[in-house]
Amino acid sequence: MKRVLICAAILIAGLVGAYFLIPPNKTDETNQNSAKNDTSKTEYKKISASEAKALMDSGDPYVLLDVRSLDEFNEQHIDRSRIILIPDSVIAERAATELPDKNILTIVYCRSGVRSAKAARQLLDMGYTNVRDLGGIIDWPYETIGEIRD
Repeated sequence: MKRVLICAAILIAGLVGAYFLIPPNKTDETNQNSAKNDTSKTEYKKISASEAKALMDSGDPYVLLDVRSLDEFNEQHIDRSRIILIPDSVIAERAATELPDKNILTIVYCRSGVRSAKAARQLLDMGYTNVRDLGGIIDWPYETIGEIRD
């Protein structure tokens, strides 16, 4: 019985000693932090109409992406020359050809904000890195082309 207790004590002492003598694996922690930093570049971001207008007026390159239907677009859309219409239902099929630069600022909007949030997240999942969700045109207080009929 004494031998079993002595062996168990030696084994426990060895394990405890090894725990304190072997440095922790910093590589895993560093990789986890790097992954967090990489995703911060591509995280979902909702912006206000005034923030979107400031970004568009800054002179920096951007794309304004309307994810509504063609009929909705023809009825009313934000007055910008860099606007692209890709309905949310076909983002996966058309984004690669119509939005080839995955790093350009892409401001997404729809009518009320539901489809733009979905499309913005989908673009991020597809590898786009600079996506902002403006939300809905109903909250856009600036100039538009066309008028929404009640």
